[in-house]
Amino acid sequence: MNIDKIEKLLEIMAALRDPETGCPWDIEQSFSTIAPYTIEEAYEVADAVARNDLNDLRDELGDLLLQVVFHARMAEEAEAFAFKDVVRSINEKMIRRHPHVFGDEAKRGDADLQLQRWEDIKADERSDKGQDAGALDGVALALPALQRAQKLGKRAARTGFDWPDVAGVREKLSEELDELERARAPHELEEELGDILFTVAQLARHHGVDAETAARRASDKFERRFRQMEADSPDLSIMDSDSLERAWTRAKRKTGDIQ
Repeated sequence: MNIDKIEKLLEIMAALRDPETGCPWDIEQSFSTIAPYTIEEAYEVADAVARNDLNDLRDELGDLLLQVVFHARMAEEAEAFAFKDVVRSINEKMIRRHPHVFGDEAKRGDADLQLQRWEDIKADERSDKGQDAGALDGVALALPALQRAQKLGKRAARTGFDWPDVAGVREKLSEELDELERARAPHELEEELGDILFTVAQLARHHGVDAETAARRASDKFERRFRQMEADSPDLSIMDSDSLERAWTRAKRKTGDIQ
């Protein structure tokens, strides 16, 4: 039996969704209930990449592919589209968005210029579909908050609405920090902290840094140091602030974060 073909996976998914003989859990699912799993699987792919674990990456890509097949199967049951239509759509899209590879358009500059061309083609596609041609159209609401903030800033910058340099963003961040100091009510604190996070995402963009990746790595670093503190001093709760600070410094040294 061939188990390495996409057709087999489609057959498995159809069997799982069979109303009479399928799996009760799979049968009960809908687009909205499966979507969180799709997002989770995408993050697990990213995690395998970050760990440079290619064996795990293979498995996680399979899990992500299952999510595509699951959504496609539910759409087929609703007589909307099938998996083959998903494949046809992405094939057409990739050819359409790479005219310098598959068409007559000459190659234009480096990767950054090609990315700009990609965004232009996407805007044309939205216009052809009758969608608004606003600069911020197509930025998904479900993106992680920092990633969405950075992408919104990047889109706005294409219209010229942006700080001319990093100094301008730093000045804006200082302004937002001052506004946080004046905030008192919970909703004011939330709003001002949100403005700070949004501005930090734009600061990362101006420095050419992915804000989401930077935040994730900072969290990883904190976790690494804190776990080292726990290993060195199992009962942190009885330590005073000075002792905790010394333990933190030792942990930083042991984890290689400082010499």
